Amino acid sequence: MADWYSNFANSGFGTTVTKQLGLPRPGMLRRYEPGGPVLEGPAVVGSAGQGRLRDTLTAVLKDAGVPVLSPVAADGSTDGEKLGAVILDATGVTGPGDLAAAHDFLAPAIKRLRANGRVVILADPPADADSPAQAAARQAVDGLTRSIGKELRDGSTANAIYVPEGAEAGVASPLIFFLSGRSAYVDGQGVTLSAADVPATQDDEKPLAGKVVVVTGAARGIGASIAQVIARDGAHVVAVDIPAAGDSLAKVANEIGGTALQLDITADDAPQRLVEHLKERHGGVDVIVHNAGITRDKLLVNMDAARWNSVMAVNLQAQLEITQALLDGDVLNPGARVVCVSSQSGIAGNRGQTNYAASKAGVIGMVRAWAPTFAERGATINAVAPGFIVTEMTAKMPFGTREVGSRLNSLQQGGLPVDVAETIAWLAQPTSAGVNGQTVRVCGQSLLGA
Repeated sequence: MADWYSNFANSGFGTTVTKQLGLPRPGMLRRYEPGGPVLEGPAVVGSAGQGRLRDTLTAVLKDAGVPVLSPVAADGSTDGEKLGAVILDATGVTGPGDLAAAHDFLAPAIKRLRANGRVVILADPPADADSPAQAAARQAVDGLTRSIGKELRDGSTANAIYVPEGAEAGVASPLIFFLSGRSAYVDGQGVTLSAADVPATQDDEKPLAGKVVVVTGAARGIGASIAQVIARDGAHVVAVDIPAAGDSLAKVANEIGGTALQLDITADDAPQRLVEHLKERHGGVDVIVHNAGITRDKLLVNMDAARWNSVMAVNLQAQLEITQALLDGDVLNPGARVVCVSSQSGIAGNRGQTNYAASKAGVIGMVRAWAPTFAERGATINAVAPGFIVTEMTAKMPFGTREVGSRLNSLQQGGLPVDVAETIAWLAQPTSAGVNGQTVRVCGQSLLGA
């Protein structure tokens, strides 16, 4: 859906008006197009601390067809080419003093970052530190990344990857995601990797080829976009929604060459029915996307039990029961992925949404707790937490509320359903095996919440 203000602010007349009045001018975000380059422009790689990932990063970039410049060529004093990405390897920092090298590399390089550029910082997890000074330096990367994200303009983003010893094989997947247009609305985020058996390669154009993927709540909105992107990436999609949405569900399934399954996920027999369907029709399942969700907003003091219970049943309890049934029913194929849709409200809270926020926070806790179990099976479970996403529902909001909601983030605009879908599709990829138990916010680095 069109963002009227972004379109106006980036028009010839609008650019003049916004500049004269000092109004924000949101960048036109670069989104993923099949067959397009990972980056528009070269990348430069620098280091602070030991920098044990330099060779790995260079190899990943070259494999992805990204030209790599030396830090000297990125110096702001030269008239070199505009940069598509600035990448800092901050692994091995031992104390705050090591971060001076981060400043010395980043400051001139970021000056040369082009529109829709990317800043990615890699570091060791603070939780694994051997001393308070080392933990301080590692945690400082988080503040550094988030602040850079708030300083960048023209659709550029900054994100971090935390890489413990032994998890180096998983670097390529999140690095390419954060550099590409798939992450257009992901900003100021950090992903911590785990040691895992990561496939060496996958089909870049069809990374989900041959996979069977279930998407709940697929009849409209974000769910329909998830189904479309997953199918574009090569998977057969089993689109699930309630019987009342049968016509819309069938339309989505037909458009993407998938199949429709009418199912009320809160029914007592829903988990077993889904397991049996997947066994009989497909012999198993590779990816489950728990997208179905509802809102029943009311201030807590005025909220009746029906509103509370219905939201909990759809948004949280159904995810718990279906996932447990899939585990117990031995229907998850090797290397399976489960991706759950949480919400920014589950992180920051939201007035009038105590039931919704509690259910979405519960999803994050569920994912974190189940991650070790999935790792034992060579599988992963993760969550995405959308912020303000422009949909038909948000279009019905009062104008002022909608504009405030869409502008209160570093990118100064609302996201699109495809932004959520692209993040889910990335987490579903085989090479994302090192990402487990994580929650990735798709919110343009919202100013609300963590």
